[in-house]
Amino acid sequence: MFEIIKTKQTIGFMKFANPATWLSLILVILSVVTLSINWLNWGLDFTGGTLIEVGFEQPANLENVRTTLADAEFPDAVVQHFGSSHEVMVRLAPREGVKGQVIGNQVLDALTNADFGNVDMRRIEFVGPNVGDELAENGGIAIIIALVCIMLYVSMRFEWRLAMGSVLALAHDIIITLGIFSLFQIEFDLTVLAALLAVVGYSLNDTIVVFDRIRENFRLLASDTPSDIVDKSLTQTLSRTIITSGTTILTLVSLFVVGGELIHGFATALLIGIFVGTYSSIYVASALAIKLGISRDHMIPEVVEKEGADQDAIM
Repeated sequence: MFEIIKTKQTIGFMKFANPATWLSLILVILSVVTLSINWLNWGLDFTGGTLIEVGFEQPANLENVRTTLADAEFPDAVVQHFGSSHEVMVRLAPREGVKGQVIGNQVLDALTNADFGNVDMRRIEFVGPNVGDELAENGGIAIIIALVCIMLYVSMRFEWRLAMGSVLALAHDIIITLGIFSLFQIEFDLTVLAALLAVVGYSLNDTIVVFDRIRENFRLLASDTPSDIVDKSLTQTLSRTIITSGTTILTLVSLFVVGGELIHGFATALLIGIFVGTYSSIYVASALAIKLGISRDHMIPEVVEKEGADQDAIM
């Protein structure tokens, strides 16, 4: 009923495994090189800066506020509502040699001189870079712990060859996503970090579905080669993958288009992660398991004879 692609013929995904492996290696190397040269364009969550909260007499139009601040030489200002449409929070990167109070007064003057009615200052707060360093470190540790736990889980549920494939596929997805953010210098903030963790979960879910079918087919199709079994498994789960990825992409495109500037990084990271994650489930996780020598014997649990079974058989 929910099959988009109905075919009795198996699609030969693994025919392209070697070219895909080279493509993945090239993309990962390029991402690492880009990260080593440009690193990431850290957002205010990581670099620190000045946080200013102002109240408007009338509901504030965020686009007009951004334009006004850009004209006042604050093009990097991050503007968002908080509490209600009358309250606006402005975040600014630190200015060397300029105190936060001075920056706050400059922002207030710019907004007051514009056509916004009465504007009053609610709060000025400076976020130091030490907090940002701690966030970056904790975020990296969270991703590493997630990968280790995933490897342990997949090893217990399936087999270590599949576990290695799944973890390397997840690392592949994260590195390429970070490489694209570094190449285009897209701002990396806490929402993007959250998106990366979501990409790990999404990609793992897709990989687990494929691995479940691979394990089942290894037990059912005794005469087929590992490549044939993987191809059949991927073909059988293809409709599910298209439906899941398609509906998620539609949601993310909507978030990117109408969600506002603050959520662009989050939506971009997830869009990249879904495309790369779907690809890696096929050509990194599954293909690597074949290269590591996965076979039917690894998928069939060993039969443990009970003590005293021989005596029972004789009796």
